Amino acid sequence: MSVLRVLVVDDEPLARLRLRGLVEAIAEPRCEVLAEAATGTQAASWLREHGCDVVLLDVQMPGADGLQFADGLAQRVAAGQPVPLIVFVTAHAMHALRAFELDAVDYLTKPVRRERLQAALARCAQRLSERAAAQANAPLPAGDAPAVLEADFITISDRGRLKRVPVAEVLYFKAELKYVTLRTASESHVLDGALSELEQRLGDRFLRIHRNALVARWAVRELERHAPTSFGELDGGDGGESADSWAVRMVHVDEWLAVSRRQVAAVREALAGQGR
Repeated sequence: MSVLRVLVVDDEPLARLRLRGLVEAIAEPRCEVLAEAATGTQAASWLREHGCDVVLLDVQMPGADGLQFADGLAQRVAAGQPVPLIVFVTAHAMHALRAFELDAVDYLTKPVRRERLQAALARCAQRLSERAAAQANAPLPAGDAPAVLEADFITISDRGRLKRVPVAEVLYFKAELKYVTLRTASESHVLDGALSELEQRLGDRFLRIHRNALVARWAVRELERHAPTSFGELDGGDGGESADSWAVRMVHVDEWLAVSRRQVAAVREALAGQGR
């Protein structure tokens, strides 16, 4: 990728000015600030008419905060729409866990050092390059079938060795902090990436059941309602699920994964489809 196109979102004019200066001072990767926004609403309006690669996003702003804005982008990913990558830039470290649940590439605290911003943007450039390569190698869709944007293997680094895991063997991917766990029937591997990227690459063979979990449709054994204390608090159940929580049980490993309420209907549909 030649130039990263950046949108700066912060309610403080001086903070936006400083971020613009830092971005423009970075020699590699090359970046260009296309626009600035003072609120999440302004940013969303701009993105409806324009495109960018990266959003440098503050958290605490008037109206919809940065986390709500990023959550809206996550819904666009779930709908299969292209979205920019997110790097949070904020004075408060308390929201870091929530930010990574939303698949943020990085979380920078103010005052931002140029080296940290450069490292975050380099990760964005790498991720976008991998996305472009996956799309370039994708087979053409047949009829109305969804395009699969990845070959049949996931390449991982395991103690200095490269290993290819067949996608057909993957039961689920689960996001935890900055990393994603890949689970097969016999092994677990840690990936450095985001669920949103995997979701786009793997197509409809996998189903997002929660912000932190992507499961193979064939590997879902059952859907069941549970008391939240049985697994929801440990697996990051949605805060709004105060009375009951839902979970799916996976084949081979006999594990339960939390399901957000908004995804329960999709899981039911997937299970019904397996029985046809």
